[in-house]
Amino acid sequence: MSDKILFVDDEPDVLNGYKRILHREFQVDTAVGGEKALAAIQEHGPYAVVISDMRMPEMNGAQFLARVRGTAPDTVRMLLTGYTDLDAAMQAVNEGNIFRFLTKPCEKEVLAKALTTGLVQYRLVTAEKDLLEKTLMGSIKVLTDVLSAASPEAFGRSMRIAHLVRYLVGKFNLPSPWRFEAAAMLSQLGCITLDPDLIQAAYVGNSLSSEDQARFAAHPQVARDLLVNIPRLEPIAWMISQQLTEKTAHEVPGEPVSLAADIVLGAKMLKLAVAFDNLRMKGLSDEDAIARLRDRLSEFGPELVEAVAGLNPESAKMELRKLPASKLTTGMILQQEIRTLGRGMLLAAKGQELTQTLLIKLDHLSRWGTIDKEIAVLAPVDPTSSPLVLSATAASLPSSRAAKSGE
Repeated sequence: MSDKILFVDDEPDVLNGYKRILHREFQVDTAVGGEKALAAIQEHGPYAVVISDMRMPEMNGAQFLARVRGTAPDTVRMLLTGYTDLDAAMQAVNEGNIFRFLTKPCEKEVLAKALTTGLVQYRLVTAEKDLLEKTLMGSIKVLTDVLSAASPEAFGRSMRIAHLVRYLVGKFNLPSPWRFEAAAMLSQLGCITLDPDLIQAAYVGNSLSSEDQARFAAHPQVARDLLVNIPRLEPIAWMISQQLTEKTAHEVPGEPVSLAADIVLGAKMLKLAVAFDNLRMKGLSDEDAIARLRDRLSEFGPELVEAVAGLNPESAKMELRKLPASKLTTGMILQQEIRTLGRGMLLAAKGQELTQTLLIKLDHLSRWGTIDKEIAVLAPVDPTSSPLVLSATAASLPSSRAAKSGE
């Protein structure tokens, strides 16, 4: 059985007893005391069920399981208690921290039945969560495809931002990473209401009129208003709304305190990714952009900024090539703007990662002779390939117009 169970008690002999009588039916780990159990969850989790004794020094079972709820909310939590602790146990159950409590001494059959029920509950919760998250990510993909068609410049930026946020989420090991990636992917959704020239001017840092500046500054709130009424996207909408604020809020509406800290950190990650992309769009190198971010430590925090400094450039294991549209593949990164021949309509922005939807679009346009026959991209390095077709001196710049703005 792959789902693991963690028993917690302050007496090692009691823990050895549980392991001895249950090891044939369940995969059992043990931890002596609450602190060691929390460390075990962090290092060896996830656990499907955590079952703790009530009476333990320093941290009793109810307090320990309340902390488990904050760090591993999907884990089913059970409490073992003596008759003298019944009032405290029932209070813990009523407060929603405990799935079930068992009285001591607990016979093997009763304990095994409770654990089996807990495993079933865990599988139901995780299966429903997995289905819902896949459904939400499917909806998010549709929205990003709409953004790609309506505003290639904004879509390209959202993909660059998502690349950095994905890296930071992995670096800080945040739970439910899909939420933070979704916030990055949809961060520019509000730009669908803006003129393309205004978007480009704002991204590269050109001077805007007060009216245009106000319109651009409102795009995070527009995205929030579009997303906030979709169930389970409320925290994502809130993170998006914070990306241009001077100071990130510390309270997330509708989120419990135990979960709000991660959402606030996610908002800071998104805000940092936006600021980093702003600097790169102005023509700064990664090193110079990070140096500028170090001047804003009070805004982002030193840990986040230094984490960005450890990011390998997207071009580290990529080479610059010119390929026909039919040879392009997902994951390649555009190193030129794609515009229609003659009219010059922007179809895809430089720095944008190629998706399946965009590949189909470019292939059709190439067959019709509407775009250039060959397209410059960053492609994964093939050790058997010929030398680079182009020099990648300026490959890290997201936009051909960025260099002009930094002159």
